[in-house]
Amino acid sequence: MKRILLLLAITLVFSSCKDQLKLDTTTTEKTKDTFIVAEHYNKKEVSIAMRDGVKLHTTIYSPKDTSKQYPILMQRTPYSCRPYGDAEFKSKIGPNQYLMKEGNIIVYQDVRGRWNSEGVYDNMRPFIPNKTGKQFDEASDTYDTIDWLVNNVDNTNGNVGTWGISYPGFYATYSTLSGHPALKAASPQACISDFFFDDFFHNGAFLLSYWRATTLFGYMKEKPTTESWYEFPKLGTEDQYQFFLDAGPLSNLNSYFKGDNVFWNQIQSHPNYDEFWQSRGILQHLKDIKPATLVVGGLFDAEDLYGPFNTYKSIEKNSKNYNGVVFGPWSHGDWARSNDRQVVGNIHFGDSISDYFQKNIETKFFNHFLKEKADGTVDLPEAHFFNTGSKQWSDFTAWPPENSVKESYFMQPNQRLTQKANRMIATSDFISDPKKPVPYTEDIKVVFTPRKFMTDDQRFASRRPDVLTFETEVLENDITLAGDILAKLQVSTTGTSADWIVKVIDVFPADTENTDDVQDHLKLSNYHMLIRSETMRGRFRNSMINPEPFEPNQKTAVNIKLQDVLHTFKKGHKIQVQVQSTFFPYIDINPQTYVDNIFEAKASDFKAQTHKVYNDSAIEFSVLK
Repeated sequence: MKRILLLLAITLVFSSCKDQLKLDTTTTEKTKDTFIVAEHYNKKEVSIAMRDGVKLHTTIYSPKDTSKQYPILMQRTPYSCRPYGDAEFKSKIGPNQYLMKEGNIIVYQDVRGRWNSEGVYDNMRPFIPNKTGKQFDEASDTYDTIDWLVNNVDNTNGNVGTWGISYPGFYATYSTLSGHPALKAASPQACISDFFFDDFFHNGAFLLSYWRATTLFGYMKEKPTTESWYEFPKLGTEDQYQFFLDAGPLSNLNSYFKGDNVFWNQIQSHPNYDEFWQSRGILQHLKDIKPATLVVGGLFDAEDLYGPFNTYKSIEKNSKNYNGVVFGPWSHGDWARSNDRQVVGNIHFGDSISDYFQKNIETKFFNHFLKEKADGTVDLPEAHFFNTGSKQWSDFTAWPPENSVKESYFMQPNQRLTQKANRMIATSDFISDPKKPVPYTEDIKVVFTPRKFMTDDQRFASRRPDVLTFETEVLENDITLAGDILAKLQVSTTGTSADWIVKVIDVFPADTENTDDVQDHLKLSNYHMLIRSETMRGRFRNSMINPEPFEPNQKTAVNIKLQDVLHTFKKGHKIQVQVQSTFFPYIDINPQTYVDNIFEAKASDFKAQTHKVYNDSAIEFSVLK
């Protein structure tokens, strides 16, 4: 029954996302107890003029209790400030129910060119460091908005904080570049940082599962509107794997769009990490940040892992501000929901985990820097991480932890993963056939953006001949991975192009008991839980800017960095690594014949090839001591 209710809840959540692919979780769910926003807040909609004269739609929720002053908490979003109209209220406002109930001035803004705001939208608009005159970017729009708010909104104490999840998280990061003195705190959450590594590409491989999202970002509107102006392509099937397999080369997907899908056209025109993508990255600008920052992410976020990890690390390296980081056992945006039971896929991690975060971390952060001393002495750890193996929270004074060391495990014949490499040269071979790509999940469904597979059982993949499996002996002691993972592959291919996917898996013991969260066709007995995976489009193995083909049958190094984990492989479990060359339709299919632009590949370019992984290939873990 619990599983049925969970699936129903997920269905309802995704149904509410018909007009936006990334769920704005902070505004769509009701709190556990009855709190009617309209009874405690006044709502006002205004248009705020930017320095170039463009006006941005802004919604202001102010507490009816005017006996004291409040800070301003602001979210800038491309996903709409709905509902529109002074008499229409959101069911929930602010980052969480605690900040909503205790009283804050909550502000939402449609960013330039989106929904009810004027101007032209630019997807991840590049930052201009030294603006002059009426030059603008998202930093100047943030500055101009904050300046208007602190000078025109009643009962404010003059302090401003920003927050957002996913794309709004990108705008929260961007706000730290505004330079406005009233901005005291920012919490970028699941924040995009660079589309060539977040959401739409992973190390240059196109995330086919996000293809329909180009509709959301690609169609421009002619004037401010409160109604959606775009329509998602209809697949005509409930089997997403079969749809994309039948579609063939990426160029065949053009027929589902009008020619004015700007973002799809940009993706096709920029298959490499050129100036177009580089200029839209924000990490290189995160220097000398002044506002306090709290970066938040989910360890099982299929959309944005690269962003929050690298946003935190970039600020930490180049700034002296208060900078904290929190990662929990969440998929995309779970921490803003009100679920009592935290489940990702088939795995239950605990109860009231999101509520714990909202009450004891997020609320404490904003209150300290917006309402209290703001001296950086807030009782919060530098890094607060959930161990997804031991299922406990851990605090660290730095991330990655200072007491972690690098240990390498080698991929040996006969499916062995050992800490010693055989001196004899050997290979593990497989045939990669573009006509029969390895699924990223065994589920048959259509999803806007994948979530569940991040903890999926990988037994279905390990039993395929085109997936190489390497596994340790049963562990005699616990091993905790804390930090990033680096796969150091030595490979060859009979073709001139190939993708490489590496997965790290926790193999459960045979006597593991089931829970009510497990799909009917599965058991936790011998469950192969996916811990982390990553893709490298082989053409970019040496440079994201200058791709190059493989020399057929020549041994070649391919390094793949997997995003950070905190996971304990318990005594009695096994560590498994899988290597494959397709991960469909999470990523598109590599033709395995080198072409300058994969978005222009022809059906004749797609050919089966034999790949080899040599036994001096290794995976380097950061092991906590």
